[in-house]
Amino acid sequence: MNKPLALHWKIIIGLVLGVFVGIALNLWWTDATWRSLGVGDKTAYLAGTDAAANAEAGPVAVSVRFAINATQFAGKLFIRSLRFIAVPIVLFSLIAGAASLGDVRQLGRIGGKTLGLFLITTIVSIVIGITLARSVAPGERVTPETKRQLIESRSAEAAAKAASGKASIAEKTGWDRVLETVPINPFESLAKAEMLQTVFLALVLGCCLTVIPRERSEPVVKACEGMAHAITVFVEFLMRTAPYAVFAIIVPIVATVGLDVLQALAVYALVVVAGLGVVLFGVYPLMLWTMTPRDNRVTFGRFFRAMAPAQLLAFSSSSSNATLPVNIECATERLGISKDVASFVLPLGATINMNGTGMYLSIVAVFLAQLYEIPLSLADQAAIVVTATLAAIGSAGIPGASIALMVIVLEAVHVPAEGIAIILGADRILDMCRTVVNTQGDAAVAAIVAGSEGKLGKASAG
Repeated sequence: MNKPLALHWKIIIGLVLGVFVGIALNLWWTDATWRSLGVGDKTAYLAGTDAAANAEAGPVAVSVRFAINATQFAGKLFIRSLRFIAVPIVLFSLIAGAASLGDVRQLGRIGGKTLGLFLITTIVSIVIGITLARSVAPGERVTPETKRQLIESRSAEAAAKAASGKASIAEKTGWDRVLETVPINPFESLAKAEMLQTVFLALVLGCCLTVIPRERSEPVVKACEGMAHAITVFVEFLMRTAPYAVFAIIVPIVATVGLDVLQALAVYALVVVAGLGVVLFGVYPLMLWTMTPRDNRVTFGRFFRAMAPAQLLAFSSSSSNATLPVNIECATERLGISKDVASFVLPLGATINMNGTGMYLSIVAVFLAQLYEIPLSLADQAAIVVTATLAAIGSAGIPGASIALMVIVLEAVHVPAEGIAIILGADRILDMCRTVVNTQGDAAVAAIVAGSEGKLGKASAG
């Protein structure tokens, strides 16, 4: 009897097919193709808006529009379904996880290890990013003409992002950001999917459940565990559709990203991908090898086999929050991390641990400084490390959230915020790459913490 194809291979097939179809559409489906179908204004036509230029659109054009809309709908529905369960799984898993740890001292010990590892991995990632960007100097390889064209093509979008980032700087101090973690109305925080405030609520409830009599706390903990398990069943159902959803997500992304933009920023993009690769395939495996128990070591192969579905989904969705339910399932069922540790570390990491984002912000700052011929002193590089770390912690786990926060880093080293326009065209693809690093950093830290607490089993990938 043939063994069924593993889920991660199915997802890879969907991903590869989506990339090929997207590239084919990008290269060969042009405005001339639309005109041959009677569509003169493709934007209005795809939006379903009446336009005189589309009066001659026939049945073929209608079929094409239906296929495009259906593909986009399938991808958006999948991501929306994952986001739909992100808040409940954070709330119930974190309450159950914190309460199941047994006492506040154990919770404090695990929390201290988790936050310390999050901080270390973020700083290491940023330093690697700065080092690579300074060594390769991608900003010195973009011609003035290319720079001008990139700025002009994305100037309006960049202005909006910069304004959002500057508003964040002007209106919120460091004290404000810490204060905002405490919700005024926890139900409003849940309704608005304010993840950091949801984490605070869950941790407070979990901690309080550990200090009240067990006969009173146990029914609440079991109810939260039951709700978390019910959500996991829904995640398992969603993952059966993941290969098809990944195809539907990837096709429009690859089809609409301008290949000319990627060519113009090829060196810059390669530096970002190389830096993320060093962290993902070098830093994390090294940490796991040296910091997990010798008799139950998490090897390179074990980690990547176990976490492959979560990694592929992170790449496709560009959202740490959307990937969180799958990350938890892979960590517990495939890697062997205990549910109480995974339920504590992973939701917290999806909220504050953004190693890939921190590295990306540091490379962008150095790249644009080189482009504008602004020298960076040692103090400037230290400022990049500090501001990129803070910005990464404040970055929401949704696609493109780091762009607005990029202004914080650029302002620190006096690089013009309009430079954001230069990298916007390539950001969507690079966002997919850095989300993998963000989510897998959480999983690596969870494995290390679980190993140090004797809560790392020997489950293998299925």
